[in-house]
Amino acid sequence: MNKTVLITGASSGIGYGLAVIFVANNYNIVMVAKDQNKLEAAAATLKSNTNTIITLAADLALAHAPDEVFKTLQSKNITIDILINNAGFASYGLFTENDLKDELAELQVNIVTLTHLTKLYARDMLTRKSGRILNVASTAAFLPGPLMAVYYASKAYVLSFSEALAEEMRGTGVTVSALCPGPTDTGFVKRAHLERSKLFQGENMQASEVAEIAYNGLLAGRAVIIPGLQNKFLTSVIKFVPRTFVPKIVKQLQEKSN
Repeated sequence: MNKTVLITGASSGIGYGLAVIFVANNYNIVMVAKDQNKLEAAAATLKSNTNTIITLAADLALAHAPDEVFKTLQSKNITIDILINNAGFASYGLFTENDLKDELAELQVNIVTLTHLTKLYARDMLTRKSGRILNVASTAAFLPGPLMAVYYASKAYVLSFSEALAEEMRGTGVTVSALCPGPTDTGFVKRAHLERSKLFQGENMQASEVAEIAYNGLLAGRAVIIPGLQNKFLTSVIKFVPRTFVPKIVKQLQEKSN
């Protein structure tokens, strides 16, 4: 019997890339995202005679969404073997000038919904003594992020939370991993209005490449997965930079190019 993977933010980017890989490896997929039309379009490209592909539209910025997703799948007797908390977004600009409503929604999706879904499914997995959870953080998790203060802080939470759970669940049959990609070609940049940010002016990794590294790291049970040599170097060397300099460096990278 095929195992089932639940992927949030599955209609595009890294989430979609992971869906492609899991279907190719004979997993059933539950694809969750806000836009039903985009979900169905993405799912249509994954059609398989041997896999079940379910789309579930849910606005993960709403507090009740995780419970609704969980109860809907329970009512269909669908057991989730792998949970991938991929959904997330960013806001760009000065904290005092950004829209509070947008940033609260960002915290809800990036932190609260991720935590809520992890709580619901980790308990089920522990009961079965089997399961895997992948929480998508970022290389931003290792840094303070002027001009994206809320986003960077939210990803620091995801990394810390995931590493702690990985240790709590050691030896239980359940693994928890944090994926920490750097700049990647997805809809993230457009959503956050980062097209002119210096940070994204270079050659970014492809979502499919990041997804493949994430898939292999997840199945290997790695607690922290950092795709790409450049990103691994960044997260290693930043530890040796005086903390007072780091925000200044990040701000320069975040500023818009002329």
